[in-house]
Amino acid sequence: MNDEPVQVGSMLLTIVDPEKGHEVAYNRWYERDHFYAGCMIGPWLFAGSRWVATRALKDLRFPEPSPLAQPTVKAGSYMAMYWVHAGHHDEWNQWGNKQAHGLYQNGRGFNQRTHVHTLLYTLDWVHYRDADPVPLALALDHRYPGLVTVATERAEGVPQERFDAWLRDYLAKFLAGSPVASCSVWSGIPQGNAPMAIPKVENVDRLDLQLYFVDRPAADTWSKFRDFARDVEASGLARVTFASPWLPTVVGTDTYTDQLW
Repeated sequence: MNDEPVQVGSMLLTIVDPEKGHEVAYNRWYERDHFYAGCMIGPWLFAGSRWVATRALKDLRFPEPSPLAQPTVKAGSYMAMYWVHAGHHDEWNQWGNKQAHGLYQNGRGFNQRTHVHTLLYTLDWVHYRDADPVPLALALDHRYPGLVTVATERAEGVPQERFDAWLRDYLAKFLAGSPVASCSVWSGIPQGNAPMAIPKVENVDRLDLQLYFVDRPAADTWSKFRDFARDVEASGLARVTFASPWLPTVVGTDTYTDQLW
């Protein structure tokens, strides 16, 4: 996999709530304008996808309270993520910051929304279930029917290498024979300036994010992630600070906009 010419290097991930009554308008603005104008047309950003958490999926989230989702762990209905090619993060980021400010200055923002979590991440490593897997670079285009995001915060004094070693060993058994096709592990990048209100992410230096792509709806395997959180806590190395299942949006439609609350 490391020899493939197209490699994921970093990611933009954003979790947002539209204001009630503006669900359809927000969905259409983001999908039909901002997804492309704010991200996909930029240099070195080569893949993107959108995901949704219905009220039923939000009910599965934990823990409550969550440091990453305020004022409640159920905050955040839509998530978008984008892959940036390895070795070109700074080049893309300079474009993205300028583009976002320019769009808002020209009336192409959407004020009836609240950012719950928006952060740039660097890819650390990937663990695959299969010997010949769907590579991470293609994961957003593969259209998996399920996705799970798990944020963990390492205990003070625990280096990332130590938690990574524990997690690598754990994932070998966690993924084997399961519907979970892959787990990618990411480190947060300290926040910069943005043209919209974005919550400050605390303890970014101890934040690790895992993305689990699943071959079936993520809710069907939720007990595995409950067990995972208990095992992380028992290790003494870290704790889970946000865990959520997601469905892919149905592009070009307003599906799920009436199931958010």
